Amino acid sequence: MCIPVAAATAQDARPQDDPIKPAERLLFMADHLGKAGAPSDLVYELEKTGSLVPAAKETVHVRLARTDKDLQASVSDGAGAVRLTLDTTTKSNPVILYFLEKDIAEMHQLTGGQARYFQKRIRLALARAPEIVPVKMKLDGRQVQAQQIVIQPYLDDPNHERFEKLVAKRYTFVLSEQVPGQVLLLKSEIPGTGQDFAHPLQTETLRYRARK
Repeated sequence: MCIPVAAATAQDARPQDDPIKPAERLLFMADHLGKAGAPSDLVYELEKTGSLVPAAKETVHVRLARTDKDLQASVSDGAGAVRLTLDTTTKSNPVILYFLEKDIAEMHQLTGGQARYFQKRIRLALARAPEIVPVKMKLDGRQVQAQQIVIQPYLDDPNHERFEKLVAKRYTFVLSEQVPGQVLLLKSEIPGTGQDFAHPLQTETLRYRARK
């Protein structure tokens, strides 16, 4: 898996005595997989639309297996098995880290900025304790209770002149205990002129589809 974000944030982005915030715990430290069942295959659809990068759609799998000692999770997509940058022993769903790593790699490609810089901006945004909002979303024709976190990591970035079109980029995380693996939806959006999210330049969405 990747990014032990809460621990890294404490080290890199804020004083040692600043406690880990609820949004960080929910995304990167909660037990998302414990009740998902193993062996099983959590299936997600990742879709890109917009004008900044080519449109694309692919299926992402998080495969769960139980060993004598622990629960193991592996990620794969259309290119095959995915090795995420860092490892963690938590039971958080690695599809969150998969989504963020792909997003950060794309930011690097679009701007030439360093991946570690964009990673740190996301950490800082989560360390500022964004609100966790109760929401309802439809899944397979039924309403499920969920929790939503929204961040805009680059709005106050002192280096934003390097990527003005991307400065208002918004990330949305929706998790639900009623969904296997708890990740219901992950989205990044780059708005049009004047922060027009109704007509975005680019949208990338990962949605939960099924457990097999």
